[in-house]
Amino acid sequence: MLHAMDRVDLVGHSAANTKARSGMYRVLSVLFRQELSAGQIDQMRGPEFRDALSKAGVMLPDDFFIQTGPQHLADLEVEYARLFVGPGRHISPHESVHRKDEQSGLYGHATVSVKQFIETAGFRFQSDYKGLPDHISVELEFMQTLTRWEAEAWELDDTDLAMKCIELESRFVQEHLIYWIPPFCAKVVKEAELPFYREIAKLTSEFIVMEKKHLTAAKHTIPTEGIDHQSSCIDKQSEHISE
Repeated sequence: MLHAMDRVDLVGHSAANTKARSGMYRVLSVLFRQELSAGQIDQMRGPEFRDALSKAGVMLPDDFFIQTGPQHLADLEVEYARLFVGPGRHISPHESVHRKDEQSGLYGHATVSVKQFIETAGFRFQSDYKGLPDHISVELEFMQTLTRWEAEAWELDDTDLAMKCIELESRFVQEHLIYWIPPFCAKVVKEAELPFYREIAKLTSEFIVMEKKHLTAAKHTIPTEGIDHQSSCIDKQSEHISE
């Protein structure tokens, strides 16, 4: 049994840590969603983003933060399209393409499995969303919302809800993200011509591996007396998710 002060310290640390994790998922989701806009690049040149990257171990060259103008933006747009969109040979940002098991194949079982997982957790896709549910940005956005819910639960001292979030996060990482994001990122590192996406891919791979370890440890170190883990669905209002 935890003492009262230990309990306060645990909840406070969990809320702060989970907010940081949620923020990382949000940033990575945006970076993989589409070509960066001029406004997003301006934000990334700010000291807060640069400091966050540094703490995460991502060291972009100084000229990334110095370069300005339409040519730099155009170079990043071309790199994104070449890597993830095509035409021609590219690295599909969809889980179903990178699975090496019975769930492999675009529009295959993995695509359906991800959609079912997300909807069972209480999400609805935007009505105008035309992409696939196993796009990397969608999966990262899903995790961003789960971790946001978890952080809110810790702040409310709702261990039951926090642990349900952790259960879902752990399952999704174990059943989906860890299977395909590291090999996907390895391909990006190999094919990237500009340092930006190469370093972002390294960060993403390392972060997902770290998440697997973190969630496994969390399930064994956080007290769960009296918590019902039978239901995987979180009793929260349904939220929209889209690419």
